[in-house]
Amino acid sequence: MDTLQLNKALNAIVEKKNLLGTLSYDDKKYDKIEEELHDLEDDFMDNFGDDLEEILQDVHDEKCPDNEVLMPIAYLGNKYKEVGKNADGSKIYEALPKEGVMVDVDDFAGKDTRLVLIPNPTRLELIIDGKKKVVLWEAEKSSK
Repeated sequence: MDTLQLNKALNAIVEKKNLLGTLSYDDKKYDKIEEELHDLEDDFMDNFGDDLEEILQDVHDEKCPDNEVLMPIAYLGNKYKEVGKNADGSKIYEALPKEGVMVDVDDFAGKDTRLVLIPNPTRLELIIDGKKKVVLWEAEKSSK
């Protein structure tokens, strides 16, 4: 899997989701942006879906085996918060507290735990009670 292209594709989806989140449903641009987002998500699944499903299965097996693995795009947040910039100028994002897929993690029984996919660097984070964040998987910096 080309992790550089994965991050680029994921970043494009996040930017489009954030843009869509700024528009009201009656905005003239809303439908066009939403269609562009769906096209990006379709391409993302075509190019990286199988590889990401394997990664998600490994994470689920280790951390939340009682939960079914969903399609990788299900692990995307609806909105991401920009919190800075990387050395290369790319935006650093974090997921908002209630984003991602709810999962049951034995180590955090009784807590709100969610898995979310985030770019720059591409990673899968576990968000615990909307505060604590643990990186469960991170893509290598170069392509494989």
